Amino acid sequence: MKSIQKFVRTSPRKLRLVADAVRKLTPAKALVYLKFIEKSAAEPMYKAIKTAVANAKTNFGMSADKLVFQTIDVQEGATIKRWRAVSRGQAHKIMKRTSHISVVLKEKNGTKN
Repeated sequence: MKSIQKFVRTSPRKLRLVADAVRKLTPAKALVYLKFIEKSAAEPMYKAIKTAVANAKTNFGMSADKLVFQTIDVQEGATIKRWRAVSRGQAHKIMKRTSHISVVLKEKNGTKN
């Protein structure tokens, strides 16, 4: 029950803020939460979680209500390097960062803590 989104065109720092916000929730509640959060990084995180839940349903026949997050991991991807011309014939760097999102789900235990 795993989903990996690679080369997401959002910086890892922005995605980690969203990942930290939904890590403590269940996947079903996280999907609802991500629809209403006003961050652009919420959309790729929503897609990654939705894909992981769909994989659990389709491939393993699990119910979405019995799933919890095992890990939500945001790693740094390749950086696209660009430049911008400035005065006196000089140039400044523009670093266009990408990310890899990995979502791993597991089934909730039957006992409550």
